[in-house]
Amino acid sequence: MVPLELVGVRVEVPANTPMVLLREPSGRQRLLPILIGTAEATAIHAAVEGLEPPRPLTHDLMATLLDEFGVGLARIVITEVRDHTFYAELHLVEGTDPLDNLPADVDADHVVSCRPSDAIALAVRCGATIFAAEDLIDECGQEPEADPTEEAEEIIDEFRDFIENVSPEDFAP
Repeated sequence: MVPLELVGVRVEVPANTPMVLLREPSGRQRLLPILIGTAEATAIHAAVEGLEPPRPLTHDLMATLLDEFGVGLARIVITEVRDHTFYAELHLVEGTDPLDNLPADVDADHVVSCRPSDAIALAVRCGATIFAAEDLIDECGQEPEADPTEEAEEIIDEFRDFIENVSPEDFAP
């Protein structure tokens, strides 16, 4: 399993489709983009921002149910992709508080299949670690591209250095 961090929720252009973006926190820092629904994107974004709705949303309700039944979310695992559809699992541990920040390697009492977007929305609320199967990251992970802003800044800095140090004699034949 490869640990991942949630980079954020974005809208893919030009299709105007929400996606969640995950990244390896170390090593190659490959990215794992997953297209998700608008409602799930909103739920993830709200949890990341710490927004509390006047009434519990579905994922808030799920976290409350886990708490009421004494079940903790040890981790979520994005397991595979089949026909362009990602699959995930909730790894649940009985007799714990969902907000206990369980060690990610604790043995799960129950494993429940779910959509990655739901798993991520719940993980953010419960503070659970996000993982992906290593073969999934090898298959679908994308190498990060250079940041165009950084490249542009480097070009501008080089140009400034050139302008500051150029003299008319540099252009003489």
